[in-house]
Amino acid sequence: MKYGVIARPIAGAIHAIMLTLKNPLEILAAIGLALGGLFGLIGTLTDRPNVQALLWSIDSCALVMACALLALKFHKAGSDIVAGGFLVFSIGEGVLLSGTASGPAGSIPSFGAGIALWATALLLISAPRHFPVWVRGVGIVAAILFLITAIRIFWGDPVLPVASPLPFFAYPFLVITFVGWILALLRENPG
Repeated sequence: MKYGVIARPIAGAIHAIMLTLKNPLEILAAIGLALGGLFGLIGTLTDRPNVQALLWSIDSCALVMACALLALKFHKAGSDIVAGGFLVFSIGEGVLLSGTASGPAGSIPSFGAGIALWATALLLISAPRHFPVWVRGVGIVAAILFLITAIRIFWGDPVLPVASPLPFFAYPFLVITFVGWILALLRENPG
């Protein structure tokens, strides 16, 4: 009961904010991308397994939500390849989430499958000329780096999600891609 007292005002405030926005879907997607990028990077940099699992689960849930909303947005706009890319990214993120509680070593199979889907999604989203060239270019670089990592895992190399140089140095390219998507969404929804 006490959570309802706290949750109702928060839900009301969020609802009021959403009513004032031109397109709340884009704002929610931008928030999800930002939370996903932030919590994902912080989770990668921590060395405490339980904190890492919690941060990565928040990251995954935010990205699944954001990418599902973006899939709807781009499908409605007639950009089906981009929409399909966001759908595939959402599925890949769900696969990653399934292994998060297992810790880095236990999550290797789901990590390999998830980043293979990320790579596919990034290529689908970056191929059409919807986003600026620099965003598409960074997305393609991230896709290639994650694809190399996935191939190594499928070949039998037990690559941890925090291994360096890959996938560790692929994450900044992914987060920069998220920033590009966020900027594009906010330009479409100035207020």
